[in-house]
Amino acid sequence: MKDNIKNVLIVGVGGQGVLLVSEILAEICMEAGYDVKKSEVHGMAQRGGTVVSHVRYGPKVYSPLIEMGTAHVLLALEELEALRWVNYLRPDAVVIVNRQQIKPLPVAVGLQAYPKGVLTRLRKAARVVVIDGVRIAGQVGDMRAINIALLGALAVLLNLSPAQLRRIIKRKLPQKTLKANLAAFEKGRDAMEVEQKQHRTHRKKEHTR
Repeated sequence: MKDNIKNVLIVGVGGQGVLLVSEILAEICMEAGYDVKKSEVHGMAQRGGTVVSHVRYGPKVYSPLIEMGTAHVLLALEELEALRWVNYLRPDAVVIVNRQQIKPLPVAVGLQAYPKGVLTRLRKAARVVVIDGVRIAGQVGDMRAINIALLGALAVLLNLSPAQLRRIIKRKLPQKTLKANLAAFEKGRDAMEVEQKQHRTHRKKEHTR
């Protein structure tokens, strides 16, 4: 039964909309007929602290918490937050990470340095897909749409219905931000589809060598 459960870990910092992404993911999984469990931890969220949401779905899910070494997907809205949770990944996991560095408080006040080579370190642990959510949000005219751009990428990876997700986004978001967020969702989907195609081509070449 455990093999039929999908574990998705969504991480970021306060104010990035981690919880909204997890709510939308949980809702579409329930609409698809899955049993869904969700758990959230958000310490000092208003000050830019770590926010993490565990989402598990499948035929029957008993625990809301993802155990270390069992996450199929890590969706990270910030680079360092992805690195913090790398021990939760399965060997075949995929990391979708937003190309953005937000300095935590010790770095901002000069007590520590932001780690170098975060993406390189991530790539040693899993397949990494980098989505430039900041660029996408700038293109659609709303920097708050980064999380929905990353949701679009996640939707492609998990083969979630874009039509259903659009309906849920329309229910969850205020009308004044809806146009920008739907545009960000499509751009995130497009970016992931390009990456998926490149990944398949690379794997095919590796297989024929």
